[in-house]
Amino acid sequence: MLRRRPSLLIRPALDDDLLHATLAELRPARQLHGLGAGTTRPVWEPAARLLRGTGRDWDRRAHRVSVLAGQLPAVVSQRWSADRPGDGDALVLRACVETIRAPAEGHAAVRAAERTCLRAADTCPGDPTPWLALLSLMHSCAVPVQDAVPVWREAVRRAPWHRTAYHRLLGYLSPRGHGTLPEMMEFAWQAAARAPHGSPVALLPVAARVELTAHRRAASPLDALGTNVDWSGPRAVQEIDMALTGWFRTAAPAHAEAVADLNVLAFALTRAHRPDEAAPVFRRIGRHMTRHPWDLLPDPERTFVYWRNSLAGHRRG
Repeated sequence: MLRRRPSLLIRPALDDDLLHATLAELRPARQLHGLGAGTTRPVWEPAARLLRGTGRDWDRRAHRVSVLAGQLPAVVSQRWSADRPGDGDALVLRACVETIRAPAEGHAAVRAAERTCLRAADTCPGDPTPWLALLSLMHSCAVPVQDAVPVWREAVRRAPWHRTAYHRLLGYLSPRGHGTLPEMMEFAWQAAARAPHGSPVALLPVAARVELTAHRRAASPLDALGTNVDWSGPRAVQEIDMALTGWFRTAAPAHAEAVADLNVLAFALTRAHRPDEAAPVFRRIGRHMTRHPWDLLPDPERTFVYWRNSLAGHRRG
């Protein structure tokens, strides 16, 4: 069995060290009887401190809230919102937690999660995150695309070119979600064509092609070994070029999920056999591998390390 290579950092927080530290600080609370017993500080205080410091950086806020919601015990958000019922950060986190858990708990839980999302949106009127939580809930409940698009528009009205918003709708439009391949690809292309220079939305068509690879692999696992066909045509070349010139080679500051986007771009460049351009992408990734999209290939960690090491001495492009 392949062991985790110590040179890799594969973690939900990506390269957000403050978020990673917050998760580590809260995680021991899982073993405490009564969650927080023996301390005078509220169990939710580290999460509150992190989100308070995030401020109105909506991109990073969406990433941090999403990771906290998926990694922490639900009781953290429940106790926080009970202790501070008017706290917008508490409500937003609780909305995200409920949207993750509600679909498996039945109709009443789904309705309660919907109400929590709308309360969070009222409490934080400028924040797109509650609308993104509601969009995720609708996705999990198989709400038709045409009913979900207005919710997506509420998010991007508050934060135009919000990276997470575009990726959430891309997943909705995927044939693995509730859309079709033409809908997904058309949305990705139109979004990337209109995106401002330096926006990570320029990568959306490449992300859509990765999603197409995942869709085909789910239909036939042998497609995982034959995905080069999808990356060698003129359209795929144009998509990768758009991501390189429109985002990677710009001076735009790193966004919260840049590590995830860099892994997608590196994957695409290796599939397309473009080592000159892949080398600087791997250098920027460093140790921060993400499981997806490398999980579309056999032995993901070994594959990633092979490409990273083999390109380490490659000429700088």
